[in-house]
This record gives sequence, structure tokens and C-alpha cells, in this order.
Amino acid sequence: MKGISIKDIAKQAGVSPTTVSFVLNGKGREKRISEQVSKKILKLAAKLKYKPNQLARGLRTGKTKTIGLIVEDIANHFFANVAKIVEEEADKFGYKVLYGSTEDNLTKARGLLEVLEYRQVDGYIITPTPNLDKEIEILKNSRKPMVLMDRYLPQIPTNYVMVNNFQGAYDAAEYLLGLGYRKIAYVTTTSEQIQMKERMNGFTAAMKAHGAAFPRKMVKKIPFSISKDEAVSQIMDFMKSIPGLDAIFFATNYLGVFGIESIKDLGWKIGEDVALISFDDHDLFRLHTPGITCVSQPIHEIAQNLVQVLMNELNQHQHQINQVVLPATLVKRESCRKRSKTTVA
Repeated sequence: MKGISIKDIAKQAGVSPTTVSFVLNGKGREKRISEQVSKKILKLAAKLKYKPNQLARGLRTGKTKTIGLIVEDIANHFFANVAKIVEEEADKFGYKVLYGSTEDNLTKARGLLEVLEYRQVDGYIITPTPNLDKEIEILKNSRKPMVLMDRYLPQIPTNYVMVNNFQGAYDAAEYLLGLGYRKIAYVTTTSEQIQMKERMNGFTAAMKAHGAAFPRKMVKKIPFSISKDEAVSQIMDFMKSIPGLDAIFFATNYLGVFGIESIKDLGWKIGEDVALISFDDHDLFRLHTPGITCVSQPIHEIAQNLVQVLMNELNQHQHQINQVVLPATLVKRESCRKRSKTTVA
């Protein structure tokens, strides 16, 4: 069904399409269009349920009132919740959000950027994939309003909003050590991006500061692209390979979920046979028995800052780099207890 156009409204109002365009874009008074005519046009537009063509509006005004949001995985608890709040915050400024997932895949990320460019979005919120440097550099050099989330590119000065990954992981390791755990394993992804490096560096620094051994064999890296079943299998094999393992830290929440399943399949008990901490909270961690200790990211504050930083550029034409680093919080639950004398062999 063909949508209502400006020409349709003009015909019924008995005025020119140009007059209708001025009124609908809030320029009626500026163009000295009578209040009576303006009211008539607005009433007709509402009655006919007129919806402006955002692409056409973008060509006329240079703004489509849309934001592009690119995340790693919209199904992930963290990214899904950030996206929801970004939508709510953007709506307060009159902006709509178009979003998609990269699955940490460079080709998908480039495709999403092409789609968003075609849709003429006014600004971008991007979780960059590995090797997306060139595209980010192009957006920066073309002065496109943009803010990175969850991670940044050290070689390209840009706006970003993220948590203190180093401190969050440091606190997790220190907490385990304080409870008496010493043989602590670390499960992460194969990603070499900055947020994962900072988590590893923070954890390693805490172990070193407290004189705890942390050899390479205590670290397992899981590729993002493998299936859940394969990831669970690899984690099980890894845990079984470490005699006396008494605690394990998962560097992302989805790995933490896989870890719960792995421990269950081994017949071990979380909090008794092995302690478990995950970076990022998850509804499952709160509802699980025992509850899963985690390093929680402030989702509301992250989303609010993302939108505010972007709006500063969009509406105030500020191009000063704004880099926001928020604190993460260690949420203590029953998956970590004072170390038992009995350990898993």
C-alpha cells in the first residue's frame, strides 16, 4: 500500500507541496505561513497518518534522527541490555536506533556499516571487531559523530565508553586469593582486543602481587566462533587436566554459562569442589543455586554515557574526544566460599 505523501496532503489542503513541507518541518512561522493554514496542514497530516520518509528528509535537512548501533552479539545479556537502554535514552532526544550484530566478524561489521551509511544515520555507537581500524579511521576523518563501546582502538583517538577491565579482573583474582584459593584457572577468548587484554593483565597482576603461581597451563582460550557444545567440551578437558584445581575465572558471561554446564557435566559442585567467578553479570548467575559471583558492569551508566557523548557531538557540534571509563563492581555470591580442605583431583 502506497504511503501518504506531502503531495497528497497539499492536494487536500489546497496549498503547494512546498508549503506543506515548511509546516511539517517546523518552518511555517519563519516562512510567514498563516497559523490557520499551518493548523489545517498539521490536522490533515495527523488524520492521514503521514509518516515522513527518513531518507528524503535526510537529503533535505542533513539529519535523519537515527543512530546506528553495532554490537558484538545482540543475544548476549550485556549487549542486549545496553541496546535496550540506548534506545530509551536516544528516544528522549528524538532519535531512533538501528542496530545489528557483528558476531565478532569483520565482514559482517563492514556490511553493517555500509547499510547504516546508506540509511544516512546521524551518528554511530560501535563495538569494533578486530581489524576494523580502517573503517573507524574513515568515520573519524569524515567527522562522523561516533562513540565506541566496550572497547577502544589504542592507535586511534576516539570517543569511547567502557569499564575498568583491569581493575575488575584484579579485584576478582584478589577476592579468590583472599578466600584461600591458590590453584586458579583462567578461561578467556582468543580475542586480542584491548578489553580482553586488560582483563588478563589485571588478573595476572593480582596473582603476581600476592605471590600466587599462575603458569600458562592455567589459561584456556576459547574461539568465539565455535559451537556451545565444543566450547563446553574444551572447558571440561581443560579443567580435568589441572590436578587440584580449586577455582576458575571466566573472562566473559557467555563463557561463564558454558563453565556452569561444564562443571555440572563433570559431576562437580560449584562452591564446594571448585569456586567460580565470571566477568559480566547474567540473570542465570543471580538465579542459579548457588549464586555465581561476578564482576558486574554498570549497564545503565554505560548506555546513558554512550548516548550523552554522541548527543554532545550531534547537537552541540563538539569534537573534543570524550573517553569514559566506569568502575566495575564485584558482586559476591555463594559460588566462592572459604576454601575447603577437600579439593578436586
